[in-house]
Amino acid sequence: MSLPRFVVPFAGPALENALVPLDAPQARHLSVLRVKPGSALELLLPNGPWRADLAELAKDRALARLVSPLAEAREPLIPIHACLPITAQLSLWDDWLPGVVELGATVIQPVVYARSEFEPRKIAPKLDRWRRIVMASCEQSHRSRIPELLEPIPFQSLVTWAAPQKWVAYELATGALNPVLRKEPLAITHGPEGGITDDEFAALAQAGWQSVTLGASILRAVTCPSALLGAVQFELGRGFQ
Repeated sequence: MSLPRFVVPFAGPALENALVPLDAPQARHLSVLRVKPGSALELLLPNGPWRADLAELAKDRALARLVSPLAEAREPLIPIHACLPITAQLSLWDDWLPGVVELGATVIQPVVYARSEFEPRKIAPKLDRWRRIVMASCEQSHRSRIPELLEPIPFQSLVTWAAPQKWVAYELATGALNPVLRKEPLAITHGPEGGITDDEFAALAQAGWQSVTLGASILRAVTCPSALLGAVQFELGRGFQ
């Protein structure tokens, strides 16, 4: 049985026997789990995961004592930049973010496409919620690093996106075979509801983004991230020569 794991933005030095405060929701969660002082925990700190034990537990307060860093290999073999579209239904992000985290995205970049419905005043509170979802998904999936969720950028920024491999899921046949994954950083993207416009696809192709197909059917926007990342993880599972 896996140990309870908590993401903790601990600013102090990560050293053996250091005391790390947990926040009120985490303390309450430990109480619900009936975890007692002295029990083993796992903490995901900014420098990586640690084994810890519960030193103190009160109603809205807890302290954990660091025991030793965990030697884990749970991160993907290459950095994966998930450049995901702002959608008309912002709730789609609530649906796909857990899978995006579980499947190894290291950077999550919201992108405003032509068919996105972007209202800045609605995004700020959503970003706070999405960051909480990212942290909860890291805890659930035992990621060793917390993916970085960035502020939204306009589509045009993808034209200059710095990654040696760049894949765009595109629903129209281009006649090109899917690219072969290399042991280099990879960026992926796809369109919002309604898809990427012809002009956007042409700009991406000109900038070195390679089209990938995920089957003969047209996928919903909410399906694309997990389909793309699942394909990437499958290829990573083959290893590299």
